[in-house]
Amino acid sequence: MIAKVCSAAVQGVEAQLVEVEVGQRVVSETSPPSNIIVGLPDAAVRESSERVKTALKAAGFFDGNSHIINLAPADLKKEGPSFDLPIAIGMALCELKQEIASLEDYLIVGELSLDGSLRPVKGILSLAVAAKAHGKRAILLPIENAEEASLISDLEVYGASDLTQAWNHLTGQEMISPLEHTINFSTTPDYPVDFSEVKGQAVAKRSIEIAAAGGHNLLLSGPPGTGKSMLAQRIPTILPPLTEAEAIETTKVYSVRGLTNGGASFIRERPYRSPHHTISEPGLIGGGSAIAPGEISMAHNGVLFLDEFPEFKRSTLEILRQPLEDGEVTISRASGTLTFPSKFILAAAMNPCPCGYYGDAKVQCKCNPFQLENYQNRLSGPIMDRIDIHITVPRVDYQELRMETEEESSSDVRQRVINARSLQAARYQGYDGVYCNAHASGKLLKEHCQLDEATHSVLERSMERFGYSGRAHNRILKLARTIADLDGQVQISQAHVMEALNLRSNDRKKEG
Repeated sequence: MIAKVCSAAVQGVEAQLVEVEVGQRVVSETSPPSNIIVGLPDAAVRESSERVKTALKAAGFFDGNSHIINLAPADLKKEGPSFDLPIAIGMALCELKQEIASLEDYLIVGELSLDGSLRPVKGILSLAVAAKAHGKRAILLPIENAEEASLISDLEVYGASDLTQAWNHLTGQEMISPLEHTINFSTTPDYPVDFSEVKGQAVAKRSIEIAAAGGHNLLLSGPPGTGKSMLAQRIPTILPPLTEAEAIETTKVYSVRGLTNGGASFIRERPYRSPHHTISEPGLIGGGSAIAPGEISMAHNGVLFLDEFPEFKRSTLEILRQPLEDGEVTISRASGTLTFPSKFILAAAMNPCPCGYYGDAKVQCKCNPFQLENYQNRLSGPIMDRIDIHITVPRVDYQELRMETEEESSSDVRQRVINARSLQAARYQGYDGVYCNAHASGKLLKEHCQLDEATHSVLERSMERFGYSGRAHNRILKLARTIADLDGQVQISQAHVMEALNLRSNDRKKEG
């Protein structure tokens, strides 16, 4: 008898169905009893043979040691211990000569302990999405993973604590109650920080509001202690709550990294990632021996904050070029090629010079011209060109710090951002992957960023005077479109373009 159990393998943040076939091996003097696993398994999958054999014996089934297990398709690499449970179920069916009529409705995953208990596995949300996409009615998995899988509606989720409970459920001896899909995406996260805590910095706050409304990247430059990091930390508080689709996309990334087990089964808040400037290239972009998503993918649908921007290795920053343009990162290794999502708002902060006080009205800069030029040249033109907003964050006067006037709260700003995003959602409806103005292509810009002749003249003079590139031209149009959306205007006016140009004032080429 050949037993067949449906499981799945995670590839990047997606999953592909895997059929686990189990049959009896012919035992002879030259081939002693043993279980053989074929189908391109990695070391963790090959080792499952001994785990499964011991778990079956501990659970009171049998001492099975003469099976061949095929993981199909054979050309797809299988990684991790998630095939333990389907292999055990298949061996039990094969050994006991038993059939389960409803088995084809299930996708089964789980790691087995030697005593037969089940341990959680990574990538469960991707597996649940694949189960639903391929018409499976239910998923059977470790109980610790059940809450995460319940994020997917119209899929029955059954969490088992051990092999015996999983077997009894499948055979109808003792059914497990399915976990209900009761997740609410409409609630606004309760952030520990708020925009009202930031005194002054009206220009910086306005710039961040525009960045949040259109999904634009921004660079904050200024002396130490002016509030650059404080402002960046509050960007998530003014972003719209995650939609169901965004929550699933984001949680899939965290799931394959194994960061959703335990109390945080799914991501409710927009991510905010702030890696140190000593981070390696694989740590930022993703990769490693077992290819895993990096910080830019962990920031998907959220904010990636790079403090001390020029202190990052230049080679590390240069690999951000493609993700900033495409919203995804493709990593190629000898073992294969994987693509991870990476649509995020890049918020970067830097001092204007090595000592930090170039251009400051209170403290004199101590850097010589060579130090200043060397410091500014750490950031390449292509990287700076991909950042929409370049602003200076000046020192806040003492009088502003001690003023008792109430600053605008994050909730007030967030409502304006939500209104602007709603206009963009309606505008780009039907365009896959375009959620806000920053993602709009050249074709969409031509359609939705029409300018009158006077406004065209203003933009043309600025392009010629400051040497802006074609990419910068498009980003200025996107900024103007966002500013118009915040004003509730269909037509982009000259004032909108002028404000957009001012938001790139620190990116202008010096006049010769």
